[in-house]
Amino acid sequence: MPEIHLKTKINAPIELVFDLSRSIDLHIISLAHTHERAVAGRITGLVEKGETVTWRAKHLGITQELTSLITDVEPHHYFADELVKGAFHHFKHEHFFEKLEDGSTLMKDIFDYTSPLGILGNIVDFLFLEKYMTRLLEQRNLSLKQVAENGRWKELPGMEKHREEYIKITEISAPFKVAKRK
Repeated sequence: MPEIHLKTKINAPIELVFDLSRSIDLHIISLAHTHERAVAGRITGLVEKGETVTWRAKHLGITQELTSLITDVEPHHYFADELVKGAFHHFKHEHFFEKLEDGSTLMKDIFDYTSPLGILGNIVDFLFLEKYMTRLLEQRNLSLKQVAENGRWKELPGMEKHREEYIKITEISAPFKVAKRK
């Protein structure tokens, strides 16, 4: 039963990173190479506790569907999703968020899964599946980091409260900007 641990430092507030990690729309963008899309349950916006999402994507040359349930949400610090139906025998993906002293966020992922097919599944994990899943999660995290840091998050559904907060902050800081010297 592999367990993948990742840490990603993101130069953005914890509240924004937490919401981006729950964004269906960002998830779809981050895994565009798999043609991933949400086809049932929550299909856009931010997932909440008790909601399901059914994903359809092409992984390892095979189109698959996977349904996960959001089992726990502790705003700005933690949420978890678990397999309800899909190719894995089991998986649980835990997302942890920590505000750092410099105002950035440390995002930690623990992805614990069991492949189907017993010993054959263990061999597949060893040969390539664990590496494939690690790269997939790293790609997702890199996309989240880029969107959080470059401001593209403003275009995503579910980010309204962050857009409003961003506008307030820029309006407050505008009078204090120093004019450029000629």
